[in-house]
Amino acid sequence: MTRKFKLALAMAALALSAQAAFAQKPGVERLYIMNCGEGVAGDIGRWSPGVNEGKSMDFVDTCYLIKHSQGWFLWDTGIPDAVATMPNGLVPADPKAVTWRRPKTLASQLEQIGVKPADVKVMGVSHTHPDHIGNVEMFPQATLYVQKAEYDWPGANNEPRFKPSHPVELLAGDKDVFGDGSITILSTPGHTPGHQSLMVRLPKTGVVVLSGDAVHFKDNWDNRRVPSMNANKDQSAASMQKIADTLHREKAQLWINHDKAQRDTQKMSPEFYN
Repeated sequence: MTRKFKLALAMAALALSAQAAFAQKPGVERLYIMNCGEGVAGDIGRWSPGVNEGKSMDFVDTCYLIKHSQGWFLWDTGIPDAVATMPNGLVPADPKAVTWRRPKTLASQLEQIGVKPADVKVMGVSHTHPDHIGNVEMFPQATLYVQKAEYDWPGANNEPRFKPSHPVELLAGDKDVFGDGSITILSTPGHTPGHQSLMVRLPKTGVVVLSGDAVHFKDNWDNRRVPSMNANKDQSAASMQKIADTLHREKAQLWINHDKAQRDTQKMSPEFYN
C-alpha cells in the first residue's frame, strides 16, 4: 500500500510538473489587433504615383499588442489618443494626406483586456511618422526597439523623434526580440531611413508579418508601387522583396497596417489571435 501510495504521489508530481512546463512554454501566446485610428486619404495617388490620381480612400491605423511568455510587447502606437476629443479629427496641412480620427483610444482598449500601460515592458515602432508614434510616451518605462538610422533621423526643426529619457535599444538590422524566434524585427528601410516590419510566430495562426508602412494597401503590394514621399525608392523595393521572400520561406501571412479592406476581415481586440 505504501509503495502504491508513493507511486501515485510521484505520478501526480510528474503530471503537475508537465502542466507547469506546458504553461511556461516559451513563445507568443496571443496577439490583439487594436484600432489606432481611422481616416480618409484625400488623394491615394500620393501613395501610388501615376495611378488612382485624385481618388479618395479610407485608411485605418493599427497597433498590435502581443502576449509573450516573457511579457507584453506593443508594436506601433497609432494616432495620439488626444485626437479622440477633436470634433473634426486631425486635419493635415496637405489635403492629399489622411484626415485621422480616433474612435477608440488605445488606453481604453488596453483597459478592456485588463492591461495597464505599466505592464508593457517592451515595444517597437515601425517608423517615426506621427500616425505610428502618437502614444509612445504612454509607456515611458518600456524599452523601445528602433533602428539607429531612424532614431538619428532629424525630426521637424531638427528635434529628436523621441524623448531622450525614454529607454531605447538601437538596432542595426534584424532583431530576435526574446531570443526564441517568436518575435523578430525585420529591417525594411525605404519608406523612412530606419523603417522596420515585424514577424510573429503564433502557435495556431502561424507566422504573420506586420508590414508597417513598407506597403500601405494591397494594390500597392501586388504591383510593388513605391509612394512618392518615401525616403529611398531602391531601398523600398528591396524591402518589399525581403518581405516577399520571408512570406515564401515562412509560409506567412502579410498583415498590412493601413489596409481597411483587410482589417475589416480580421478579429479586433478584445478578440485575439493565438
